[in-house]
Amino acid sequence: MEAIEAIKSRRSVRAFKEDPIPRSIIEEIVDCGRMAASAVNIQPWAFVVVTAPEMRRKIAYTTDYGSFIGTAPVCIAVICRDTKYYLEDGCAATQNMLLAARALGVGACWVAGDKKEYAAAITGMLGAPSGYRLVSLVALGVPAEIPDSAKRPLNEVLHWERF
Repeated sequence: MEAIEAIKSRRSVRAFKEDPIPRSIIEEIVDCGRMAASAVNIQPWAFVVVTAPEMRRKIAYTTDYGSFIGTAPVCIAVICRDTKYYLEDGCAATQNMLLAARALGVGACWVAGDKKEYAAAITGMLGAPSGYRLVSLVALGVPAEIPDSAKRPLNEVLHWERF
C-alpha cells in the first residue's frame, strides 16, 4: 500500500477477530515505530509487546477507554525515557506504527498513556525501569470491522500565511 493511501485510509479499529498476528508482522510494525523522527536523534523509546491474554485483560481493566485491549491479540506499550521531548518522540513512533499496521492490513487503535492516572501502574506492570514514561498503548489485530469516521474537510483546517 502506498504511504498516502495508508495515511488517508487509517482508522481506529476497536473490534478484532481472534486471529493471531504473526510475530514477523508485529516486528515489522515495531521496526517502523523505531524509525520515527526523534528530537536530536535521542530515540528514547522502548516497545513492550504484550500477547498474553491475562496481561492484556489486566491492562484493559486498568485503562479508562481501552477495554478493547483485552480482546485484541496484541498490545504494544510505547514507553520512553523521560527526556525533554519524550512525548513528541513517543507520539511520532506511535503514529508510524499505526500507519505501518494499516499498510500491512492490521487494525490498530491508539490508547492514551502519558497524562492518564493509570500510566505509572501500567509501566509498573510491564517492568519498566524508573525514569521511563508510558506514552501510548496500541491495540493490534485483524479488524472485525473498519469504522467509517469522517474527517474535517481540508478547507476547514488549512490556512495560508495567517490563521
